[in-house]
Amino acid sequence: MEFAITVKVAAISPHFGEEPPISGRQGSGTIFFSNCTMRCLYCQNWQISWEKMGNEISKEILSDKMILLQNEGCHNVNLVSPTQYVNQIINAVKIAKKNGLCIPIVYNTNGYDSAETIKRLEGIVDIYLPDMKYSDDTAAYKFSGIKDYVKRNREAIYEMYKQVGNLKLDDKGIAIKGLIVRHLVLPADLAGSYDSLKFLASISKEIWLSIMAQYSPCYKAKDLPPLDRRITLEEYQKVLKWADELGVENILAQELESADVFLPNFKKEIPFHS
Repeated sequence: MEFAITVKVAAISPHFGEEPPISGRQGSGTIFFSNCTMRCLYCQNWQISWEKMGNEISKEILSDKMILLQNEGCHNVNLVSPTQYVNQIINAVKIAKKNGLCIPIVYNTNGYDSAETIKRLEGIVDIYLPDMKYSDDTAAYKFSGIKDYVKRNREAIYEMYKQVGNLKLDDKGIAIKGLIVRHLVLPADLAGSYDSLKFLASISKEIWLSIMAQYSPCYKAKDLPPLDRRITLEEYQKVLKWADELGVENILAQELESADVFLPNFKKEIPFHS
């Protein structure tokens, strides 16, 4: 039977580079979707967001891949950059669940989602893993080409929290439901970190916050000071201190060496899973 091509996917495989409650010991079943709703000049996944590398597949094949990842022992199905394919994803998840999919669905997004989109995902998504990239729309437009990021991002994250609440773990420390918000520390505080942390703390002091040190001057950032350098230890520690002062109880931190560890190469390192 012929199926209509509905999504473009760059890689499907177990992945061990996510936060510990997501990757665990057996890996996160990661599906990297091609294209993106933002145009970050420093995108570490530029090969798929800007150059649109990938393979076109149907929602039926996508659902089969979800089952395959479960059969390989992955802790979850991790949908990376899914926003542009929400309709197809909802259909694929429903098909997969009818065929036995029972591990959690992770919605791994840049955070540029509408609250209306997130409402449609209620009952489909178990774990939300959004970015909170900026607290200022001027920076969001200059570095990521988006004019209304802050409002949409905060409304979306609030809706995510309403749906799933704070992160819940099983007896092995693996996430089964809830929200983890990622915040990438940028050089010279271009992300406006304090205001973002303050907003998250106002939602819940128990919110899980992943403060990321892995910034590296990728793609077009190499010619755009101060994005042309990595962050310093002092810059990173300042953000960690702010989170602590604001009373955030669940903080996931990284080593600065993460800037080397977490740089993917979709041409060599992450093949399309057969």
